[in-house]
Amino acid sequence: METESEPYVRLASLRQLHQVMADMNTARSLADTLQTVADGVVEALGYEMACVNLVRPDGDLVVAALAGNSAAEALITGRVGSRDSWVRRLNMGEQWGDLVFIPYTEGWVLDDDDVPQWFTDGPVPRFDDEWHPSDRLFAPMYTPGVQGGGSGELLGVISVDRPRNGRRPGAWGREALQMYAFQAAIAISNARLRANMQRALVRLEREQQALRASEESFRQAFEYAPSGMAIAEMGGDQHGRILRTNDALCRLLGRPASAMRRYSFSDLVHPEDVGTLLRTSAEGGRAELRFTRRDGGYVWVSLRNSVVADAADGPRFLLTHVEDIEERKRRELQLAHRASHDSLTGLPNSAELRSRLSARLCHRPAHALESLDTAYGHPAYDEAPAGHGFDYAPGAPGYEGYDRHVHTAAPEEGADDGTKGLAVLFCDLDGFKSINDRFGHNAGDAVLIEVAHRLSRGVRDGDTVARLGGDEFVILADGLGRADAADLAVRLRNEIIQPIRAEGRAVRVGASFGIGWAHCGMTADEVLKSADERMYVEKRSRPKQHRRAG
Repeated sequence: METESEPYVRLASLRQLHQVMADMNTARSLADTLQTVADGVVEALGYEMACVNLVRPDGDLVVAALAGNSAAEALITGRVGSRDSWVRRLNMGEQWGDLVFIPYTEGWVLDDDDVPQWFTDGPVPRFDDEWHPSDRLFAPMYTPGVQGGGSGELLGVISVDRPRNGRRPGAWGREALQMYAFQAAIAISNARLRANMQRALVRLEREQQALRASEESFRQAFEYAPSGMAIAEMGGDQHGRILRTNDALCRLLGRPASAMRRYSFSDLVHPEDVGTLLRTSAEGGRAELRFTRRDGGYVWVSLRNSVVADAADGPRFLLTHVEDIEERKRRELQLAHRASHDSLTGLPNSAELRSRLSARLCHRPAHALESLDTAYGHPAYDEAPAGHGFDYAPGAPGYEGYDRHVHTAAPEEGADDGTKGLAVLFCDLDGFKSINDRFGHNAGDAVLIEVAHRLSRGVRDGDTVARLGGDEFVILADGLGRADAADLAVRLRNEIIQPIRAEGRAVRVGASFGIGWAHCGMTADEVLKSADERMYVEKRSRPKQHRRAG
């Protein structure tokens, strides 16, 4: 490198420096950039050796690149000097602009610190501006945008040794090294940025690959799940609208995927289960309800919802799992039916009869309700003769248990005022024991089954025919007057006394009916006992020959 005493700098040197700076900014990696920086000091600035010390994340400086001396490169590359030792060096010596020069007369105090260093051999200087082997020259590199003054963030330090001309650099050489350090800082920062971007791109690509793999796993799990799966919109006017279904759900409902997208779940659910569906639309909601099939039938399913987001802070969707529980529901209904129905005739049993009857009764008798009506300004009876409706304000005395209840009234005996009530017909078969004794229990069972059929055919839809036990049956018929109930008993008796085929022969049984009336304030057992007592009165009042079986 020429000194400042020469009026002109060789054009070749400027071109070489320009090329080195271009190489720094086109290096492919951070390591290449660092080595290019070190090489450029030797090749373009005319120093015999250059070392690039880079600040690590922990603040210490590591020898990241070295040029000009292969022995030194092998010995100190990768070695670390503490941040404190470097701060001490940069704060002593002579300040040449942004450069720090520590002459050999002062540098001896640094011989024992932990900064990796190497000295080139050379003669003892004879003149003041000659380079001594123990002289030190450092070019700090700061983050781009802040250069000089020590106010920027330290990025690293270029240390140089022995100019080729053997003299300490003059003004032009110092400025060239200072400008070179500035450009090197930019190149290193850019290289770091590129490296970070490359790492980020690699990480992003890996994340995208993982996301694609996850999406593919989800797609396969969704499409090939053995039970039904669906994705539906969540919230807004289109809440519950089906966006996607798997093959299992399409098969379960007998509908193609293209048709499923025209529906929302509320369109497919049984009308009685719409409320249940709406209550399970939240996170983790689950319910058992009925879905309609393409053929118009219904299938019981277990529905479970979870909420998923399309992306961070993106739209939320319902992921719905639909499991076919038709067989389990059928078994449950069969078990429930067996628990509440007679195994021989299929009629409601005694427990179910009492449950249905109790549901129509309340514990407070009619005269108490009339006094409450008077106290709260309600009429004692509705205009309709069937009963008494009332709806007290919540919190009022006597409110509990009466809200929306319909009081069960009964027609007065001997009166024909049009009052209708809940009639309880107690039926006991006459002559049934003799059939069991003469023809066996199989014949008796056949008689009971046929009587059950005849009773069921003889009543209205909504009436209850139950087997109380043995040869006793009970009919609950609502909305009847006394004459209506008596006519019903006659019709049913006439049906029962017709011949019955049992075990290959025709047999006959008679029937005695007692008619009781349900009143609020009575228990189910009291109502049944009343009807039973009237049945025995009726049985004793008839001639014995009219009560025999044949």
